[in-house]
Amino acid sequence: MILLSPFDMFYLSSRFFFLRTMWRIALPLQAITFPDFFMADIFTSMSKVFSDLERSGCRMVHRQVATIAWFEADSICGSHSVAIPLVLVLPYLCRFFQCLRQYKDTKEKTCLLNALKYSTAVPVIFLSALKYHVFPDVWISFYRPLWLISSVVNSLYSFYWDIKRDWDLSILTRIFMFKNPSAWSNLLYGRSWVFYWVLGSNLILRCTWTYKLSAHLRHNYLTVFAITALEMVRRFQWVFFRVENEWNKMTAKQNFELSSDMPPSESDRLLDSNSHKV
Repeated sequence: MILLSPFDMFYLSSRFFFLRTMWRIALPLQAITFPDFFMADIFTSMSKVFSDLERSGCRMVHRQVATIAWFEADSICGSHSVAIPLVLVLPYLCRFFQCLRQYKDTKEKTCLLNALKYSTAVPVIFLSALKYHVFPDVWISFYRPLWLISSVVNSLYSFYWDIKRDWDLSILTRIFMFKNPSAWSNLLYGRSWVFYWVLGSNLILRCTWTYKLSAHLRHNYLTVFAITALEMVRRFQWVFFRVENEWNKMTAKQNFELSSDMPPSESDRLLDSNSHKV
């Protein structure tokens, strides 16, 4: 109610900006700015949260709250529900179409490679959901290996993209430049262990899906809660390095424009900070 309140209270401009960004994410028909894909990236980490909200809403609508149907996987709102994978994949599809829109505007091939990264999440989600709709022996012999392969590809591709594009590989250079201080090594973080930690933890937390290989853990509510919370922690630390990298690129481009007095390109206008002030 506060979020949708039209009155000038509780940061009206910020609430309006947030709602407008969500609308732009749902319908990426316009040029994609930094807040658009930044928020959409965060939403991909919240796909499990959205799925739980859908399941809770479904149970309330069908009056399954505090009933035995709450624990039945084959109930209309249980793990067999087709709506669950659809809700899980929605944030990735939004980000996928954003990448296509960015390619249309900038003609940069990296946008297509980024779109490919988000598309690798689709087989992971639907193959995982397929477990509840095929015979166990068929799942183990055929679909489970496909799920494992697609999960490994998605995790490694996403980890590589975090390091190479979202954070820029120069952070690896910064690790080894602390012995010889430079402008890069003193931008934001002054200790090299921060970079070792974020690289290692990001790789490990990208592979938390492996808990599903254990029949005991995959049905343990505490485990599922812990894994979801760890994904939010991973995304939280991703935010710091992603914003720093974007700030570095914007500052470098602005300095170059001032020194060369050249007009900004289309990609510069899409990332212009004036386009996403609150």
